[in-house]
Amino acid sequence: MSLIGSLAAKIAARFDDRTPVYYAADVVLFTRSENLSYVLLIERAWNPHKGKLALPGGHVDPDETSHEAARREGTEETGVDLAGVDLSLVGIYDQPDRDARGRYVTVAYTAFLPGMPTATAGDDAAAAAWVPLRAAYGQAMRARMAFDHERILFDAARMHPELSHWPHT
Repeated sequence: MSLIGSLAAKIAARFDDRTPVYYAADVVLFTRSENLSYVLLIERAWNPHKGKLALPGGHVDPDETSHEAARREGTEETGVDLAGVDLSLVGIYDQPDRDARGRYVTVAYTAFLPGMPTATAGDDAAAAAWVPLRAAYGQAMRARMAFDHERILFDAARMHPELSHWPHT
């Protein structure tokens, strides 16, 4: 971009009265082991919601789709290699007050993994672990998950009839 074009863009941005909208992606990963269902959750390392359970996810980079971002963020935050994993769309979550940092719109994806790969916290996660679905459900019902992740978890779980101990509606 030319110097004049760059200057014009900065001036226009300064007088733009629209609220910025941030684009994010989350991923909900499930598995079964020894007749129990599990979901892969992280503990947030930063505010907002530092210390709360959350789904792996984060910002969509300018050069990627939400699908690619969900795969990347899931791998970065949990250490689970999601290359080749078939991610299905759960939905778009755009409630105006869903994030204290500003207007965030997230696109959520889900997958059911055939095994339970080792999870290792990375990037924005203080911890990453496979949590029994019943325990995750309890945390979600007590509003102990970050953002609106309990809603995303419920919606994703309903897409997987193979999950046990889940109130399918």
